[in-house]
Amino acid sequence: MISNGHPGLHPGYATDAGQPTLIAFTALRPPLRHWPLPSCLLLTGLLLWLQPARELSAALISATYLALCLHYCWPQRRHPHTAQAGELLIAYASQGGQAQLLAERSCTQLLASGRPARCITLNQLSSTQLATLERLLLVVSTYGDGEAPDNAARFEHMLLSQPALPQLHFAILALGDSSYPQFCAFGQRLQQRLQALKAQPLFDLLSVDCLDAGTLRHWQQQLGHLSGDSDFVDWQPAHYHPWQLDQRNCLNPGSVGAPIFHLSLSSTAAVDWRAGDIAEIGPRHAPQRVSDCLQQLGLEPHTRLANGQLLSDALSTLHLPTSRPDKNAIEQWLAELTPLPHREYSIASSPDSGQLDLLVRLQSQADGSPGLGSGWLCEHAAVGGTLDLRVRRNPGFHGPDAATPLILIGSGSGLAGLRAHLQEREANPHSRNWLLFGERNAVYDALLIDELRAWQHSGHLARLDLTYSRDGNPQHYVQDALCDAASTLHAWLADGAAIYLCGSLEGMGRDVDACLRQLLGDEQLKQLSQSGRYRRDLY
Repeated sequence: MISNGHPGLHPGYATDAGQPTLIAFTALRPPLRHWPLPSCLLLTGLLLWLQPARELSAALISATYLALCLHYCWPQRRHPHTAQAGELLIAYASQGGQAQLLAERSCTQLLASGRPARCITLNQLSSTQLATLERLLLVVSTYGDGEAPDNAARFEHMLLSQPALPQLHFAILALGDSSYPQFCAFGQRLQQRLQALKAQPLFDLLSVDCLDAGTLRHWQQQLGHLSGDSDFVDWQPAHYHPWQLDQRNCLNPGSVGAPIFHLSLSSTAAVDWRAGDIAEIGPRHAPQRVSDCLQQLGLEPHTRLANGQLLSDALSTLHLPTSRPDKNAIEQWLAELTPLPHREYSIASSPDSGQLDLLVRLQSQADGSPGLGSGWLCEHAAVGGTLDLRVRRNPGFHGPDAATPLILIGSGSGLAGLRAHLQEREANPHSRNWLLFGERNAVYDALLIDELRAWQHSGHLARLDLTYSRDGNPQHYVQDALCDAASTLHAWLADGAAIYLCGSLEGMGRDVDACLRQLLGDEQLKQLSQSGRYRRDLY
């Protein structure tokens, strides 16, 4: 398991006890040109069989990395400056091993999704290679008094004379300890320098305080978005609490787009959050799918386990098996199955509203079946029943003080995070707020329109720009509305306004960012970002 480091080490320095399987992997590294995948899997199975049951989950991650890397990466002995077509490079800066381990786990997740990926140290990246990369992930720790780890110092020096990198899109996971003054300093310097070289962030820098499990799970979610595969194993599972699903309503019946549902939940426990925070949901399989699986395996869904739980309920939170267990060892069989990965949704309400709201668009898988998380929330979870939920703090999207004018931009279910800020700021009648929101058709997709119009009428929304792309000819998007309001944008920013962007990374997120760069210039947008006046919650 991951350690939080040891006391007495330098600021930002993190280490770990290591994983037996990874150590074995490092020792093996045979001089072979290519290992057949069946041989890799056989060796993986042997290593898993040798693991104690309590260490199986951690061993599974490491052994999977072993099999995939033996097959795809290590044996081919590629020069570090060469890459496969479509390969995603993960570069790490690690003094004690923790950043390297997380980079390897990131590589495991990408490889398991079918996305070619490879890990190298930052110092292995040359200026020439950097100039040709389109995407780069960086997992970096900070050493000493905000210094780069030894295997990244040459790279940081090289960046000082690096030509511009307008083709590069990057993301950084920075490890550190906030009790030290130079918290994640190296990661922050990399972010600033790469942006100065005109490289574009895929999403905002993620600063991990003492290996915070929630931030690491968020990084995994972003990897899932990049690979197009959200079916992964959480490195550290969320500790959920039961929440009751009180209401669920479709907001856009008849829309040509996928349906968006408004869900309201309540909890008997005292749970606090702020606008910008995230709801981590523990999804479940559809009850019928679990029942069908158990019947195929010759098991009774209503079997009671030792803890009193129904077998069907226990299996609903796990990846469904294909092998039939010994009926005398069902609980051990369940313990060996991997949990379903969590799903993240922007909270769409403030605590003062008395409920936790979500806006969820129903996603479809390649075969047309509902997505795991959205299918559970939008179709299968029973109104009046309970959901597994955990609130995760997301300080990078917390709002400014009420005196700061706020420009909110989004589309689709991205309205969720923006609505929470508007609710939170409603407590201060003197706040200035401007919402730019886009969807498809005004007839079907005017999400929460009565609420938005009421805020506009009361003056809580000083300005409201609604854009429906399919109603115009040519089509008009939220970024077009922003460009049309360029003079107002400049006036609000001159008054100290902050810009908050929420919604899909691909499409709207990139297009709005490009529009802002066109209107403001790279330098001003960088200054807004560094001062906390330009924040994004994109997925």
